Amino acid sequence: MRVIVFFDLPTETGEDKRNYRKFRKYLIKSGFMMLQESVYAKLALNYTQVDQVITEVKKSKPPKGSVQILSVTEKQFSKMEHISGKSSTNIINTDERLLIL
Repeated sequence: MRVIVFFDLPTETGEDKRNYRKFRKYLIKSGFMMLQESVYAKLALNYTQVDQVITEVKKSKPPKGSVQILSVTEKQFSKMEHISGKSSTNIINTDERLLIL
């Protein structure tokens, strides 16, 4: 099974930033790996371990912000598609369509 943690934490004040760093470091020390920015996943062997991981994440949650936890089977996780590519910008840097009135 995989436990996936999604979080959106404020970083406006110094305390908010400290809480963000503390939570992120907790996830990394607990064996979570970053999938994307603010999305971390951890392997769990069974439902008992999933419940334990969820309980620990709830204890470490910062006072502000949003944290979501999703547990999926290994088969479901393996069906995730990774799509990446070059980012394209369609900015026209010419005055071809310039209309002067």
